[in-house]
Amino acid sequence: MANPPARSAEERKSDTLRRLEEDVDLWVASADPETGAPFLVPLSFAWDGTSLLFATTVTSPTGRNLAASGRTRIGLGPTRDVVMVDGSVEVLTADELGKETLDWFAQASDWDPRQQANAEAYRWFRVTPRRIQAWREANEIQGRDLMRDGRWLA
Repeated sequence: MANPPARSAEERKSDTLRRLEEDVDLWVASADPETGAPFLVPLSFAWDGTSLLFATTVTSPTGRNLAASGRTRIGLGPTRDVVMVDGSVEVLTADELGKETLDWFAQASDWDPRQQANAEAYRWFRVTPRRIQAWREANEIQGRDLMRDGRWLA
């Protein structure tokens, strides 16, 4: 089976933005700052046009790792249409975000951590992309960088 033709940088950016706006789940990678042990977990998220927002408990490996390192790598989509986001992490409380943002998140992600029995244990993580890559097949490996140092290339 032949690969489809490689997309232009503009097409990749458009497809990436659509995935960020329409998907509700992603993979969050983090590492223990002391041991370097990796951790990967699926989480629901929402995209506000400049950053990703998701929640997990502050005591989970992901919550602890993100708070300690301030960095993450995120994967969206299937392996043959992947978007990878490297970003800086800001840890926030529900009070810092405010009701309007929390309501928006619940609507966008179809999940509301405030409804969990242990809602007070959740922290919010805002990821600001520093690098974004997107590719489908080997013919898109070259030129997969869409963002570097927080600036879109296309």
